Amino acid sequence: MVVEEFERDSKPAIDNYSRRLVEFCSSKALENECCNLEEKITDGSLSRFTYDMMLAWERPSSADEEPDSESIAKEKEDRKEPLKGNEELLNDDIPLFYSDIMPLLVNEERSIGEDAFVWLASLLPLVADVVNARFTFETLTAMTASQLHFPAYDRFLKEMDKCSKYLRKQTAPTGFELAEDEFILHVEGTARTQRVVRHIGATSWPGRLTLTNQALYFEASGVVSYETAIRVDLSKADVDHQVKAASTGPWGAPLFDKAIIYESSQLAEPLVLEFPEMTSSTRREHWLTLIKEVILLHRFISRFNIESPMQALEMHARTILGVLRLHAAREMLRISPPVPTNFLIFSLYDDLPKGDYVLEELSNSLKQTNRITHCNAASILKSLNMSLPMDTMEMQEGLEEQPSSQADSLASLETTIGQVREEAKEVSIAKATVEEMKAEGISDSLLVLVDLLNPLKNLLPWLQRILSWEIPTATFVLLVMNLVIIYKEWVGYAIAVFLMCGVGMMLWARRKRMGEKCNEVVVSTSSDKTTMESIVAAQHSLKNLHELIKTVNITILKIWSIIVSKAPKHANLVMWAMTGGAVLLVAVPFRFVLMGLTLYFFMANSKSGKSISSSHDSERTLRLVVVFSSYACAVNNSKRSFGCYILSVAVCSLILSVAMDCKA
Repeated sequence: MVVEEFERDSKPAIDNYSRRLVEFCSSKALENECCNLEEKITDGSLSRFTYDMMLAWERPSSADEEPDSESIAKEKEDRKEPLKGNEELLNDDIPLFYSDIMPLLVNEERSIGEDAFVWLASLLPLVADVVNARFTFETLTAMTASQLHFPAYDRFLKEMDKCSKYLRKQTAPTGFELAEDEFILHVEGTARTQRVVRHIGATSWPGRLTLTNQALYFEASGVVSYETAIRVDLSKADVDHQVKAASTGPWGAPLFDKAIIYESSQLAEPLVLEFPEMTSSTRREHWLTLIKEVILLHRFISRFNIESPMQALEMHARTILGVLRLHAAREMLRISPPVPTNFLIFSLYDDLPKGDYVLEELSNSLKQTNRITHCNAASILKSLNMSLPMDTMEMQEGLEEQPSSQADSLASLETTIGQVREEAKEVSIAKATVEEMKAEGISDSLLVLVDLLNPLKNLLPWLQRILSWEIPTATFVLLVMNLVIIYKEWVGYAIAVFLMCGVGMMLWARRKRMGEKCNEVVVSTSSDKTTMESIVAAQHSLKNLHELIKTVNITILKIWSIIVSKAPKHANLVMWAMTGGAVLLVAVPFRFVLMGLTLYFFMANSKSGKSISSSHDSERTLRLVVVFSSYACAVNNSKRSFGCYILSVAVCSLILSVAMDCKA
């Protein structure tokens, strides 16, 4: 009956008949298998059945079975090779190592390749999401030469079931009740888990941290129970959520890089959470990735206007299943924790180049989903006894799906994912090259650069004192000199004088024979700081350099986006400003514009200028600029003497300064 139905629905001259028949029969069988998943995962029937499905898909005809025995024999020999000559080591540390990965190494049964795993993920989102199935498979089979064996696959599903049961047992945060569509994704800080510490200034508070698909909760530990939780809403897409890695330590010293910091307009002060760990920072990276995933999930729903409750629920369900897979993989691979992003959709493609193309294809395929079937992510969550909003589930009765359009969208999605993966490999190679270059003397070059720039340390504070009117006489003389040079158009003469001063200094150095006295440049690495203080200072210097480079890159990208009108509002503002500047340059002589800018620059650092900026009196500032421009035009047209002009400007500036100081 099934074969007749397949031949009736399929094309007359179908390609690869055997494999298409296996796919058709498997999809029919999965409709019944997706019910009561929790029981079938526990007894192993689901893993056995789906594993046999993948085997049948890889070798659908009898012709594919012939070379199978040879490949199995070769695989056995390959696994025996590493043990030759190392028999005496089996009683040492190797059993401890193999006790963790032995379920991944199997001798007797055929293994599964990547394509079969991805195909099953397109039918059953429990094992993997079709969007990141290839990344998941690479992580699970990193130790087994990209081959998935049944014990590893069976344990993976059972660990997912254990994680879902554990999360369902967790209680809601103190003082809050979880919404109907809110699920707990991760909990730490309890008696059976590792500590979580919140830092507020110089004080630290241990407590329990709970993450759901809607918010983040922290409950400080009390004497008997937890205090009322602090809730951070992560579902608001219009809020600028900023979560990043941070360093903490005693009295605020950034010694331990094992914390995260969350900032947004929802909180009066940043939320700093530390995840103490002896060696690495895997806990911090795990939490950081999960929090970003929830934030990116809601941004995705808002960005692509997913308004259907059923489609939004499906996306939430796929994200929750991705978190369960990540927990299961961490339990399987404790000795070498996997990269968290390989199991999560949004965190993965937020980091990959052109990942937004995949997310756009994902939104298109999601919008073509018309009903919740037995094997959709939302239905799988329900089969795992995770409660879902009933009104959303009942809403889908009577709707029909469109398998043809869904197949087309999956094909387009797979093509886009393949392109992104290829570019990601090229980027990873480039990053590896950069990491190698970091160890080739960059730190020494930075020390030399800092030492060579030491003379500027004394010059910059002196200039800052002059510009801030701490030395009024010198500031006033410098201001008048600049105004005179600009008005008389003596800029060329001023540059010539500056160059001749440089020549004079060089002649003085030659006469004093400075070149013979300074045969080498000595860079001192000694310091009166302790070793820990030196390490912290070096970390801050590298971090500041990295932030400076990122700022420059962002600035260049913003300028580029304005030039090509990628940001229309900002581009319009810049065009209006440039037009106004052009009109100003045509109406007012350029020297008066330069004089006005110079005067404004000096006055902005005075007490009067700071008073204006602190009071945000933009109307008064604009009026001052207009009056100054009009006065400059009047002076230019009337051809008054320069002395009269300078005297008038000085008097106006003095009156304005006194008035603003009195007001302050």
